[in-house]
Amino acid sequence: MPRVPHPAPARFDASTEEVRAAAVARLGAVVTDDGSLRVPIEGAPSDSLATVMTVAADSGGTVVTARRSGVISIPFFGWFFKPMTRIAGNRSAKYALAELRHALEGGPQPKAPAGVIGLPSVPFSHEQTLLLASASAAVAVVSFASALFGQLADPIGETFGVSDAKLSVALALTRAGAIVAIFATALADRRGRRRAILLGVVGSAVACGISAVAPTIEIFTVAQMLQRACVNTTLIVAGIAVIEEAPEGARAYSASMLALAGGFGFSFAVVALPFADIGDYGWRIPYVAGALTVFFAARIARNLAETTRYTQIAVRTEISRGRLKELLDPRYGRRFALLAIIGFLANVFNAPSSQLMNKYLSDVRDFSNSGIALFRTVTTALPGLIGLVMGGRLAEQRGRKPVAIVALLIATTTQMIFFLYGGSLLWITSAVSVLTSAAAGIALGTLDAELFPTELRGTSNALLLIVSVLGAVAGLVIAGTLSDPLGGIGRSIALCGIAGVVAAIFFVPRLPETNEQTLDEVSPSERPDEYGPERAET
Repeated sequence: MPRVPHPAPARFDASTEEVRAAAVARLGAVVTDDGSLRVPIEGAPSDSLATVMTVAADSGGTVVTARRSGVISIPFFGWFFKPMTRIAGNRSAKYALAELRHALEGGPQPKAPAGVIGLPSVPFSHEQTLLLASASAAVAVVSFASALFGQLADPIGETFGVSDAKLSVALALTRAGAIVAIFATALADRRGRRRAILLGVVGSAVACGISAVAPTIEIFTVAQMLQRACVNTTLIVAGIAVIEEAPEGARAYSASMLALAGGFGFSFAVVALPFADIGDYGWRIPYVAGALTVFFAARIARNLAETTRYTQIAVRTEISRGRLKELLDPRYGRRFALLAIIGFLANVFNAPSSQLMNKYLSDVRDFSNSGIALFRTVTTALPGLIGLVMGGRLAEQRGRKPVAIVALLIATTTQMIFFLYGGSLLWITSAVSVLTSAAAGIALGTLDAELFPTELRGTSNALLLIVSVLGAVAGLVIAGTLSDPLGGIGRSIALCGIAGVVAAIFFVPRLPETNEQTLDEVSPSERPDEYGPERAET
């Protein structure tokens, strides 16, 4: 990215005292010990960043110089945010000078600086930044590992000599890892978020190591069941942690950054596809790389702290953490039922669509592994990035429900078209589906965590995972079983899309809206005898 220059100094026909007074009144500036003025940067990812204005007398007037100040310290992903913070800082500096000119000389009223796409609308504290970055790193690591089976399904099936139906069953069986994940995720309500996330990162690496040397499809499948358990644990608990720790007004943004990190890890799995062209065992190389991700665990652990909300709940003896009976309470039971139905129906289509896409491209559209890697890079990387950023921004501005309804409906229908037609439609529909499904995932994923209290968040999301896995298993079995009767895997997968359309039209609209409410207003932590609608009405 080209260097963004600092704005030129501005001269005012006013005293230094008048300039400082105007800056304090109009910009909320704080006068520092050395006489300079410090103005917070709107949309900066850290509250340590600010615009600093130096005020100096000059021949009966005052010269003001504005510049960015502060160092952005974000582990793992600082390289991603630095260019955007430079832009935000310089926009803020230019606006500050223009606002002073308007206040002191009656110049035109400047427009507030536009937010920079990719930056939050509210500042994060250093502790909040560390947690988001380290949780995102954990998600990136396990997302790479979890995506390998889906990306390499065809060469793996050829190595072990299994049919399409048996491969689909193997993919479905890996979802049984959710049975293990439910205990690890529920443990996050009793033992904390940090421990569960780190357990998932280490376990994922171990599962990759076993998969890399597996001699049979049975051992490979068992290893992938462990892989799925660790991945699901990390994804769910990390999502809970960043939403709990996010400042108000940035919960969907935090979820989008976490998903962006997951997409970053997924992209490495796509890039690894050409290894399958090396030979019958080339697909094992990416799994070796997955095993080596264990070395990230120590650095993640150093930067990952327990969430503030969980720490506060853990010391409250009057609150029982992880109590299943609260899901039967009218206040949370209806929310859980709706989210469970949506998760089940959406995954009836999402699972075969994602897990069997490469096989469809290879067997039906005659793509090579390298060609698939190019296709997935073009239609997934940029559209997915745009969808995640847009989804987080729109979910904060327009609400979770509208984004989820529209995006899920578009994503499902375009992906159904993808599996029914070839030619240029393959590229167009795939890109549109990836973009909109990313936005829908952010909106729905944020709701999954927001709609339950801190002491129940891990347990409820673990149970939602089980239901979603059941939907995924159903979709994979349906797609594999109906492949021959319907004349191809593409048609059977497209048929599963009806479930996603039903979810978008009939069930997502019934969810409560959480936008512009604090997390404590949406799902407060209360005494055990204070749950239920009677408490909500008082």
